[in-house]
Amino acid sequence: MEWLADTSADAICLQEVRAEPQQLSEGVRQPDGWHVVHAPAAAKGRAGVSLYTRREPDRIQVGFGSEEFDDSGRYVEADLPGVTVASLYLPSGEVGTERQDEKIRFMGEFLAYLKELRERAAAGGREVVVCGDWNIAHREADLKNWRGNTKNSGFLPEEREWLGRVFEPDDGGYVDVLRALHPDAEGPYTWWSYRGRAFDNDSGWRIDYQVATPGLAGRAVKGVVERAATHGERWSDHAPVTVVYE
Repeated sequence: MEWLADTSADAICLQEVRAEPQQLSEGVRQPDGWHVVHAPAAAKGRAGVSLYTRREPDRIQVGFGSEEFDDSGRYVEADLPGVTVASLYLPSGEVGTERQDEKIRFMGEFLAYLKELRERAAAGGREVVVCGDWNIAHREADLKNWRGNTKNSGFLPEEREWLGRVFEPDDGGYVDVLRALHPDAEGPYTWWSYRGRAFDNDSGWRIDYQVATPGLAGRAVKGVVERAATHGERWSDHAPVTVVYE
């Protein structure tokens, strides 16, 4: 709540909310000054995404037209003037299990939708930004211990190739906004395991992205990861990825 009170953001995207709306305190469920849409998962206690906007959206959509995933609490989008803002929680996966198969199926359906969304937005003179936990580190610079994770979900070659397609101008056609702003940086990481001293050592992963159409990405002037000052001040194993667009 302290972070929410201090932020100057016009839109906030949350992932892995897990709670049903009625389980949230009033201040979180419907804070003053915000228009909120919650998209919980049908499976109780799992996933869940939310979207908070300063102004009332012109249109809200939960899911992306997938028979398998639309009730899984993984995607919600809202139309604001000139821009569609979406909150995404891509499945995390686990090698050798059904969870990884689920992730691969989601990726296949979602890339097709991203292309459709970009084309639809362009036809209406709109931009798009998809914010969220993509659960994939794209490059070696996006993962501190990349050598030890080449066979783990989140850094598998096929996952990285898929995310590369999202960013390929002739394929997905989107831009990794934070990487465009910090092309040579290690990280900046957005997730740190609670195990060991990963946070203290900044041994993290960059798996949270703002992914935008080129027109909007070109208007980004500042991008930061709001990393807590100390381990004790963390309120999630992720940190907010905040971008300022002109």
